Amino acid sequence: MLFDLSFLFFFSKYVLSKATQSVGLLSYTFLRRTGQDDVIVPMIDFDISGHWAEPIIYSTHDDWSSNLKTILEWSPFSLKEDLLLQFDDIGPHGTKIIIYNLWLNDEGIYELAFDDDDEDIRLRDEALREATTKVLKKTVELQSHISYRLRYSLRAYASMLYLRKFNNFQIILRGKPVQQFNIADELQYPKVVTYKPQVAAGSKECSVETTIGFIKETPTNVSGFNVYHKNRLIRPFWKVKSDGSVIGNGVVGVLEADFIEPAHDKQDFERSSLFVRLENRLKQMVHDYWSVPYHNLLLDCHSIFTVQNCSSGFSIRGKRG
Repeated sequence: MLFDLSFLFFFSKYVLSKATQSVGLLSYTFLRRTGQDDVIVPMIDFDISGHWAEPIIYSTHDDWSSNLKTILEWSPFSLKEDLLLQFDDIGPHGTKIIIYNLWLNDEGIYELAFDDDDEDIRLRDEALREATTKVLKKTVELQSHISYRLRYSLRAYASMLYLRKFNNFQIILRGKPVQQFNIADELQYPKVVTYKPQVAAGSKECSVETTIGFIKETPTNVSGFNVYHKNRLIRPFWKVKSDGSVIGNGVVGVLEADFIEPAHDKQDFERSSLFVRLENRLKQMVHDYWSVPYHNLLLDCHSIFTVQNCSSGFSIRGKRG
């Protein structure tokens, strides 16, 4: 039997001398069994500025009570007091997410694996395939790279989720902070290319800076652009070059494209005319960057030599075969 994944969100914040706590429920079980056509997220808010938690009423008290009843009915908690206890380890400002009703695969095993890594949550089938499949050395190198790991590792995905370093909060996964990772820091011969999209008449003009370069110490078939929208990763390692072409192998770019709209699930962008023009411009960037002679030399070095300290010049040790 398949269960429907559910999330319980706890938000705590302190703004303008007012401390609040909020609880929200996103449950596919609730949506399916109650016949909802739209995504409904019941939420309740408390004002905790005083000695105890007071309900914050935005419409009517009956609506607030109805949302509380729904959350208790479709969550692991049966009392309002149990919900409030979940804020004890959040502090005055933070978020906690509780995942339950986990999906099962065809073998009746949870699709999310918690036992493979004590500090991670993984998609079980992808992690199992990586561990059991006999593969070539180059494939092992590819699967160990973050461009592959973010497909099944929540820690890897969360490490790239935000473009800019955050100083005022942490992402803590299974008790350990997630270390941020920016692929732009791993590029050799980085180059910044400015692109000015042709936005609609009357819209504010903008320019987008794309950092592009050759990826360090990884298989050359790692390539693509990490495209962010308002600091959040939307499309990782987007391959704009044609499949089967060697042009652009090992070339990676990073950009923040606030001028195009993400899809509702934040996993891709709406395919608008602006999106198509951006795709064509990124293709041109790859071709222009690829045409620089020393990148072809570096590509040859990846397959023939061990390259050391390339950022400061070539130091090459040949391998006889």
